[in-house]
Amino acid sequence: MADRQSTSASSPPPIRPSPSRRRVQKYRSIKDIIDNAAVVVHDYNDAVCDQCGSGDRDHQLLLCDKCDKAYHMLCLRPIVVRVPIGPWYCPACSDHPPPLRSVILFSIEISGFTQTKIFDFFKIKKCSASSVKRISPQDSRRRRRRTGAIVHHKKRRRLLPYTPSEDTKSRLEQMRSLASALTYLSMEFSDDLTYSFDMAPRRANLAMFENGGMQVLSKEDTKTLEYCRAMLKRGECPPLLVVYDSCEGYTVEADGPIKDMTLVTEYIGDVDFIKNRKHDDCDSMMTLLLASNPSKSLVICPDKRGNIARFINGINNFTPDAKKKQNLKCVRYSVYGECRVLLVATRDIAKGERLYYDYNGYEHEYPTHHFV
Repeated sequence: MADRQSTSASSPPPIRPSPSRRRVQKYRSIKDIIDNAAVVVHDYNDAVCDQCGSGDRDHQLLLCDKCDKAYHMLCLRPIVVRVPIGPWYCPACSDHPPPLRSVILFSIEISGFTQTKIFDFFKIKKCSASSVKRISPQDSRRRRRRTGAIVHHKKRRRLLPYTPSEDTKSRLEQMRSLASALTYLSMEFSDDLTYSFDMAPRRANLAMFENGGMQVLSKEDTKTLEYCRAMLKRGECPPLLVVYDSCEGYTVEADGPIKDMTLVTEYIGDVDFIKNRKHDDCDSMMTLLLASNPSKSLVICPDKRGNIARFINGINNFTPDAKKKQNLKCVRYSVYGECRVLLVATRDIAKGERLYYDYNGYEHEYPTHHFV
């Protein structure tokens, strides 16, 4: 009895797990959680548009990644051009303000741009009025005297330089609207094509690579292009206003009369290989070069840098009424051996008229059936 008591008394106490070990043991392993997890299946077959209440055209329904509400791409304002890549959020869940608030914010941003800020934003070179010689290429051609025998040639339509507004206040308002729109989209203004180290180099933009060749901009039209660039650098912008429409988003309208064949603007942005932009969600890319070797084809991407061409909308190629709205054409030229994209007026444009051109000027692959 004594031996049994002494043995039990001398036996060590039972080992208890430490507090840290108990804390670890109460959690299930990742493998156990995955193996026993219940699979949640969401059925979206009965999804209807939160705007129109219809479930038709389900291939155009977008589901918000936050609230799971569905919207037709055409029911959204502004409309969604194509199915977004990656997460998409409805107007209520998005960080972007709704159309009405956008109009108010756009007006506030416009009023916030003073003349000094506008000059800094566009890097305008200040010069006195007396030092500026406003002689257009057309004026110099008129003064040129004919010499020798008169030879009749087929008359070719030449490009005309745009005519800036004479009123300084109007020009400031035009630049203010563009600066506000670019700022809202977190973009920088640029008056020339940009070549970044991680995109296409400048040596890749050669017109000689174009499949079938590219039309060369004539000497006279090249002078017109240079004249327009010089006007822009000194703050004489084309008579255009960027306005916000609740249906179309940002768009451009004429703030003065524009004649037929007027060079309105050049399409500006970052130059990149089209192979790098196959899955890009930017809806404003413009073809720059269609090379015989597809890997050398180039596009202009105005998502970080651009000009007013970024906000000019396209027409709907599938409706006759929409085609009547077209008043610009997009033309690619070889300028000093490099590819350039110019937007030229196809008819006289009245003040207050919105500008439209055909997105499918070359490839006929861009889906425009949902355009307004």
